[in-house]
Amino acid sequence: MPKRARELSAVEVKRLGPGFHAVGGVSGLYLRNAPPGASSWLLRAMVGTRRREIGLGPFPEIPLARAREKAREAKDAISAGRDPVEERKAAKAALVAAQQRMTFAQATDAYLALREAEFRNPKHAAQWRTTLEAYAHPVFGTVPVADVELAHVVAALEPIWTTKTETASRVRGRIESVLSWSTVAGHRKGDNPARWKGHLDQVFPAPSKVARVTHFAALPLDHLPGFVAALRDRDGMAARALEFLILTAARSGEVRGMTWAEIDQEGAVWTVPWDRMKAGKEHRVPLSAPALALLKALPRFEGTDFVFPGARGGELSDASLGAVLRRIGIPSKVATVHGFRSTFRDWTAERTAYARDVAEMALAHVIESGTERAYRRGDLLDKRRRLMRDWARFAGGEGAGGAVVGVRRGG
Repeated sequence: MPKRARELSAVEVKRLGPGFHAVGGVSGLYLRNAPPGASSWLLRAMVGTRRREIGLGPFPEIPLARAREKAREAKDAISAGRDPVEERKAAKAALVAAQQRMTFAQATDAYLALREAEFRNPKHAAQWRTTLEAYAHPVFGTVPVADVELAHVVAALEPIWTTKTETASRVRGRIESVLSWSTVAGHRKGDNPARWKGHLDQVFPAPSKVARVTHFAALPLDHLPGFVAALRDRDGMAARALEFLILTAARSGEVRGMTWAEIDQEGAVWTVPWDRMKAGKEHRVPLSAPALALLKALPRFEGTDFVFPGARGGELSDASLGAVLRRIGIPSKVATVHGFRSTFRDWTAERTAYARDVAEMALAHVIESGTERAYRRGDLLDKRRRLMRDWARFAGGEGAGGAVVGVRRGG
């Protein structure tokens, strides 16, 4: 247990010198004592999985007793599952709105401040904001949210509905969410002009009718062993990352962001945390003997925990893996990094007797049936361990069958 700070009196607090002082009474309550006019109260606390530093106001304007009271109120809010920092942001945004007519851009800020904790990761939140700033704000970002109408929404979506259909569909849903919040918060009235059913579906064709599904080019099965042999002839961290990606049938971002802490070499398992998975769920990957051997041969660098660090210690770029393909002589129209997952799926379907569920679990695909998801408890790890062993053998050229063409060794 951490040492409990002694509860200081108001007189003792006034006598404290410059610095950062625990004042006791409420765990995590500190006085940041600085030159006159710059001292303030601070509460350090865990909010969910995030460590927060919550400002409680200036000292001595806020006396010790009131600081402890505010700290207890903040802790009560945290215990109730709320985030005082996000509540303060939302309250500030609401105050701004009350003082002037809120624009759609301001409504976006207020909505995101309120929902920030619900996003899977900071990248997801950034994507939300970026798409609205790119497509909605230039059209009606400065328009009062109460005045946003169908014409505004159509003007924002029409240029991209048939050319960037998936993006347009996401933007529409995000506009709808911001406007729904604005209505509940009292900043607008009436119907939501961004809703789809019975509204925009009368203006635009359904996304499924106009969106062309673009599949990632995947290396043909019989070419894979030759490609892996050529890949193993190449040096460099990107080449090893791509080889590991193939052996595990993982996504590029999962491999590039992998840390040593995620690897259990003794148990031969790589556990990808939920916040780095597309489905937002922890995923265990059984490691074949070649995958383990690859990891054991890698150097470890000081100052980074990445298994496959970039030149400066940060995360490798996705382009660096694609560049390995190009250097070996594989054009993008023939194969892509993501396409190796399709090659793996083709192999399981055409060359093995493994059940579809085992292959889908290996790829960390979401089970489409809600009923099936409810009853599926395990992750088929033992079956997947055998699957990945056989996949590694195939990729390594054991019993591959068929001629290997179109790959230059060492190129």
